[in-house]
Amino acid sequence: MRALLWLMMAYAGRHDSMEPTDRLIPPGWQGNPWGPVATAARQSGQLPPIPESPLMKQWDGWGRKVLKTGDILFRRGDARILWGLFPFSRFIANISGSQFSHIGTVVIEGGEPFVYDTTKASVRRQPFKVWVLDNTGPFGVKRLKAAHRDRIPKVVEFLNDVYKKQVPFDYELSTDDRDLYCVEMAEKAFRHAGLALSEPVVLADMENIHQFPLCVLGFTSLTSLKLDQPVYFPGNERHGIWSSSLLETVYPPPSARASKPPAPAPTANLNTKPGAARPKSVAGRPEIAPRN
Repeated sequence: MRALLWLMMAYAGRHDSMEPTDRLIPPGWQGNPWGPVATAARQSGQLPPIPESPLMKQWDGWGRKVLKTGDILFRRGDARILWGLFPFSRFIANISGSQFSHIGTVVIEGGEPFVYDTTKASVRRQPFKVWVLDNTGPFGVKRLKAAHRDRIPKVVEFLNDVYKKQVPFDYELSTDDRDLYCVEMAEKAFRHAGLALSEPVVLADMENIHQFPLCVLGFTSLTSLKLDQPVYFPGNERHGIWSSSLLETVYPPPSARASKPPAPAPTANLNTKPGAARPKSVAGRPEIAPRN
């Protein structure tokens, strides 16, 4: 059965397992390209500065106007596992009934928004204008309600600590503190501040798990994950961090904006390849064609 699943996944086509921001990594760089060592190397001139496209400048301008420290960013990515054959981001979003597959937390440093998250390279600190390039679909922003914003310094304390320690990525999606995956890292940052945003969901209880039996079978057969383990999710209006009663919506995904006036914010679908032609801008926000 495992051999059959492997052949079916291989037949579906290969993928280089790289996301747009991976292509900003200087040739020959070893280690986390967005970790403390790389950041210090850029500041000292050992690494070249991050190239900035017109689109990135637009996102940077929007982020500086809209985002605040402690904001939680939600996006749909294109992360893949099993040598690029398994679309992990799309799988997680679809079976959990969410528009999102990845989240990060904003910290404003020197007037610029940075996003702390974690991927296979370990904990990252990326400029928002870089982080957003890996979005391939819906994008949303949540913020602590005013009554809880005095806890934000403790959130930042946790983020800085795991960033400096370079806590490894949690491939097993466990809930212990040895390793961290993206949603777990954000959840535990707020729990460090005394705020539980959400509770983990057992994989077998995910909203749409019965709609993807073959994918679930392949995923559990070819990885160490078990259906009885609890996992934190980006979520939707019913579960996960997106549903937290402690948060308010700063920028909703497209479906939630359908009946509302346009917000002064970027569109949700991104053509994210660095160097792509600059799209038209409306009301100061990037207007970006969806990726195919």
